Amino acid sequence: MQNNLSSTAKLIISITLCLGGGIASGFFSQSGLGTWYMSINKPSWNPPAYLFGPVWTTLYILMGIALWTIWKSETPEAYKKKALTIFGIQLFLNFIWSLLFFKFESPAWALVDILMMVVTIITTIFIFAESSKKAAWLLVPYICWVSFATILNYTIWSLN
Repeated sequence: MQNNLSSTAKLIISITLCLGGGIASGFFSQSGLGTWYMSINKPSWNPPAYLFGPVWTTLYILMGIALWTIWKSETPEAYKKKALTIFGIQLFLNFIWSLLFFKFESPAWALVDILMMVVTIITTIFIFAESSKKAAWLLVPYICWVSFATILNYTIWSLN
């Protein structure tokens, strides 16, 4: 029974960590969502604002489940430490992207950040796959969305 509670606690912590990071990043970068973002040039294919919340919520939940899958796995602690560290790096890069883009109004620095994020997400997927194909596949929608966001970020940077 204790094992189930531990696994449940790990799941709650994993999802809360991912969702909490996204919520905190959004909270800290609210200032740039006003006049600056509305005034910059965006491509015609820029998604509507209402789409970002549900998409990111879903992605953060999937990320949390992937994290939990690795955290609760029977793999050696050295492997878990490596996997959780690279996951943490990509999560940190994810967190600061919104700050760079919206709060500091810098599509250029956000582009540098998101390019590093793409590399670390791909690395995370490959590292997770060594222990759990399920965990790796749970991150595929995330890398797809971030790849799209990278193209969008680049386009906004080049238009402005």
